[in-house]
Amino acid sequence: MRAAASAGDSAATVPFTHQPALVLELARAQELDVGDIRATAGLADMPAALTLAQWRELLAATLRAFGSAEAPFVLGRHLLPGHYGAASHALREAASLRDALERLVRFQPRLSPLLVPRLHVEGGLAVLYWTDACRLGALRPALVEMQMSAVASCCRWLAGRALPWTFCFDRAAARHAEQHEVHLGTALRFGCQLDAMLIDAHWLDEPWPAAAHPGAVAASRAAEQAAGAEAMPRALLAALYDLLLDRVGDPPALEEAAAAFGFSPATFKRRLALEGTHYQAELDQVRRHECLRLFRFGGLDNEAAARHLGFHDAANFRRSFKRWTGSTPALLRRGLFDFPA
Repeated sequence: MRAAASAGDSAATVPFTHQPALVLELARAQELDVGDIRATAGLADMPAALTLAQWRELLAATLRAFGSAEAPFVLGRHLLPGHYGAASHALREAASLRDALERLVRFQPRLSPLLVPRLHVEGGLAVLYWTDACRLGALRPALVEMQMSAVASCCRWLAGRALPWTFCFDRAAARHAEQHEVHLGTALRFGCQLDAMLIDAHWLDEPWPAAAHPGAVAASRAAEQAAGAEAMPRALLAALYDLLLDRVGDPPALEEAAAAFGFSPATFKRRLALEGTHYQAELDQVRRHECLRLFRFGGLDNEAAARHLGFHDAANFRRSFKRWTGSTPALLRRGLFDFPA
């Protein structure tokens, strides 16, 4: 628990020469006014490294300048594996889909700074879903589109073929849903409780072309070790999610969670407030996600799910579930993650 929590002690940053420089170069290639984009984001003087909030504002300003529903998908195609040091090299050397997704998760601060990818494999299904690294607000849908496009494009390139992903969105169908079909395909589901990419687990370990090269295994391991040795501080919200997921059946009190990060309770509350959230909201998110897992893969009834999540009775669990999801457990179970066998 301490290891997961301590990862959020240092401020996470994004080197300007990584994703910010790439996105601005793509904007310049479209003859957009990069100086105006920077000014809109409040970055007249570009620092060597951006805070997550600065990178969020720069990306939001860039997307506004593009002014197109297609922009997140187009930008996403260029994001991965990228040229972000050892992390990108490790991703390029992935010998299988499992390798690639695990490295995307492990090296998230470099490869996906604003959205935290999380991989769950169970019941013959691989689920890659995202949580916020910082307050994203109205920008989140575009970032989800961008990251899904990035992962799908990167895996297509590394695998040498398109993979049969299903794309799930935690929102109603967008007005520009046709762009989703153009860039992601027709296997789309809206109105889900999770922003996620799903794929049959048998695809995880099929060898990719890189695995056939002489010395590929050694090169892949060396790249992963080099990336692992690079300092990549995680954002507070990402580390807090890890802590709460680890303790989902017996969640720590706010005071205990604050101590795990070396904060006083007051400082911890203030840090979360700066991210536009609070402790109960973060705990509720983890519990909601765990409910989806339990219902999809565990087949638990309300009483068993309540016990697993540390609730004293099923009635209290049902009330909380309705607050988290806007649905009852029974209704959600009927349509959760319909996926072809």
